[in-house]
Amino acid sequence: MAIILFAALFGLILVGVPVAISLGLSSFLVFSLNPIPAPVAMHRFVNGLNSFPLVAIPLFVFVGYLMNAARITDRIFAFARASVGWMRGGLGHVNVGVSVIFSGMSGTAVADVGGLGAIEIKAMRDAGYDRDFAAAITGASSVIGPIIPPSLTLVVFGVLASTSIGQLFLAGVVPGLLMAVSLMVMVWWFARRRGYPRDQAFSVSVLWSSFRRAFLSLLTPVIIIGGIMFGVFTPTEAATAAVAYALFLSIVVYRTVGARDLVEITMDTVETTAVILLIVGAASVFGWILTTERIAVHVTEWVTGITENRILILIGINLILLVLGLFMEPIAAMTIIVPILLPIVAAIGLDPVQFGIIVVLNLMLGLLTPPVGLILHVLSKVGDMPFEHCVRAVLPFFIPLGIVLILVTFIPAVSLWLPTLVYR
Repeated sequence: MAIILFAALFGLILVGVPVAISLGLSSFLVFSLNPIPAPVAMHRFVNGLNSFPLVAIPLFVFVGYLMNAARITDRIFAFARASVGWMRGGLGHVNVGVSVIFSGMSGTAVADVGGLGAIEIKAMRDAGYDRDFAAAITGASSVIGPIIPPSLTLVVFGVLASTSIGQLFLAGVVPGLLMAVSLMVMVWWFARRRGYPRDQAFSVSVLWSSFRRAFLSLLTPVIIIGGIMFGVFTPTEAATAAVAYALFLSIVVYRTVGARDLVEITMDTVETTAVILLIVGAASVFGWILTTERIAVHVTEWVTGITENRILILIGINLILLVLGLFMEPIAAMTIIVPILLPIVAAIGLDPVQFGIIVVLNLMLGLLTPPVGLILHVLSKVGDMPFEHCVRAVLPFFIPLGIVLILVTFIPAVSLWLPTLVYR
C-alpha cells in the first residue's frame, strides 16, 4: 500500500497534476483497494480543516495583501534606509532590514519579493549596484519572511504536527535575526569587493522623520509578537487584531485603500486561502492513511535500524527536506513529509518546535533553487532578468543561510531559547 500510495502521488505530481488533487487521488486509490467506506475520506478531509489555528491563515494573508495595497512598504523602506543606509553597501543592508520588518506583517517570502522587490531592485540599480547583486540579496532576504512571526508556513506546520503555534512563532525570532545578520555580513563582503558606496550619511533628523512616518506601520509586528509573548491573545487572535489594525491604518489613517481595493484584496485572500486549505484537507486524508497503514512507524524502524546516531539522522533529515524543496512548494512538501518524519524526530528526542524551524528553513531554501524556485521566478519578473541569471546570482547567498541552518539543526538553544523563556 505504501508503494502504491507514493507511486501514485509522485506520478501525478510529475505529470503536472496540482499537489492537492494528487494527494486526494492517491489517497482515493488506496481507499478503493481497501474495504474502507467512502464517507471516511470525507470525514477525515473535513476534520482536518476543523482546527481553530487554521483561522489565522486567511487573516494573515489578508494583512499581507492589505499592507501591500496601502503602500506601507514605501514608509518602511524610507525608515530602513535612514537606519542602515549609512553602512558600506547601504542599500543592500536596507534590503535585508526591510525584509525583517515586512516579515512581521506578511509572513510569506513571495509577498516580500512581490511587494518590495521592484522598489528595492530599482533603488539599488539607480544607485549603481550590479543588477545580479540587487536581485540576489532581494531574493535571499525574502526567505526571512516565513521564519520571523507571523508565518503562514509555521501555522500549517503547527496544525500538521499538533505543536504550539505560539512557541513556533517565538522559535523563529532568533533564527530570523541570525539570517539577517549573516546576510548583512555577506553584503558587507560584496560591498568591499565591488566598491559599493554608502547610500547616505547618517542623520538623526532624517532617521527621526522617517521613524515618525513609519511608526504606526511598525507597530503591526509589535502587536502580533508582543501580544503573543505577553499572553494578551493567541496567535489566531493576534491575526484578528492585526487585520483590525491594518484596516484602521489603510482606510482611516493613510486613506490609501478604497472599497474597490478591498474587494480585490478580499478576492486575492480567498483564492490564496482556498489553495492552502485544499492542500491541508487532502493532506489530512493522506496522513490518516500513513497512520492506519503504519507507514511512518515502518520508516522510523528502518531508519533507526540503519543508524541510531543522532547527528547522522539530522543530516539525513535535512538532505531529504532540501531535495523535496527543490521540486515542491513548501506547504505541499510539509503535508507529505512531516507525518513521516515526526516519529523519527520523536525517536531521537528532537523537540518538535525546533524541528518546525528546521523544516521551514530547509523548504524556504528550496524556493531559491530550480527547477521550481518560486522566488526566482518572481525575481526574474520584477528584476527583468533571465531566470538563469537569477539562479547564478543567488548561489553565494546559500553560504550564510546554510550556516544558520546548521546552527538551528545542531544547537537547540538557537530556536528554543525564546519559547522556553516565555512558555516553559
